[in-house]
Amino acid sequence: MRLSRIVLFLGMALAAMSASAQAPTAIPTAATPQPGQVLASGTVPDEASKAAVLVRLRELYGTDKVVDQIAVGQVVLPANWNAYVQKLLSPNLKQISRGQLKIDGSVVSVRGEVANEAQRQKIASDIATSLNPTYTVNNGLRVSASEQGVLDTTLANRTIEFESGKATLTPSGRAILDEMAAAMQKLAGRKVEIIGHTDNQGLRASNQSLSQARAEAVKFYLASKGIHSDLLTASGQGSDRPITSNDTADGRARNRRIEFRMAQ
Repeated sequence: MRLSRIVLFLGMALAAMSASAQAPTAIPTAATPQPGQVLASGTVPDEASKAAVLVRLRELYGTDKVVDQIAVGQVVLPANWNAYVQKLLSPNLKQISRGQLKIDGSVVSVRGEVANEAQRQKIASDIATSLNPTYTVNNGLRVSASEQGVLDTTLANRTIEFESGKATLTPSGRAILDEMAAAMQKLAGRKVEIIGHTDNQGLRASNQSLSQARAEAVKFYLASKGIHSDLLTASGQGSDRPITSNDTADGRARNRRIEFRMAQ
């Protein structure tokens, strides 16, 4: 008899939870979840088991974020399977990105990316202590590189140039944005803020409008290179946030810049 299996897709990340199967269990083809969504699929033996999983997921992520594709079929539950699944559906899952959590008989495997080494060890430890000693836990979590660091390293303190007084990118500005687009493709659907800045020459209102127009031009260019526009926001700060003095030509050139920030 086949044993129950639950597979959870967490936005752009993947987490799988399954019980050991004596024969292959058909898993429905799951749609691609949107960022922030949790898509649950698989097969359980009764509505109560299904409801228990969904209730717990909705407590963790919010009702509107959980997409139900769980089927009820002719499968059986291993001893205490529901109780162990409830323990493993903990807030720790929200700390894992691009990951997978699998319950396979008495073997639990977890993989994916976390923010730091302490988090990596704590998640594996919490999983182990939530199970009885007959379970084995394989910790495949890894510490991810800073996503903001990816943007900063790619930009490398360079200035994205525009034609003087305009929101028209120069060839060198477009070349830098080609590199930024390639870097953003690696960020797995994370949202990025594009912030335009100017020096303090001219009217404040005009600088505000120019910085907004330049940020919008960058957004448009990145979208043309395959970055989904819904993942990009553009704003102009004018001359309000200089990074150095505007008293020299070099300082003013550094203040005329485009900034990229991971959205919170």
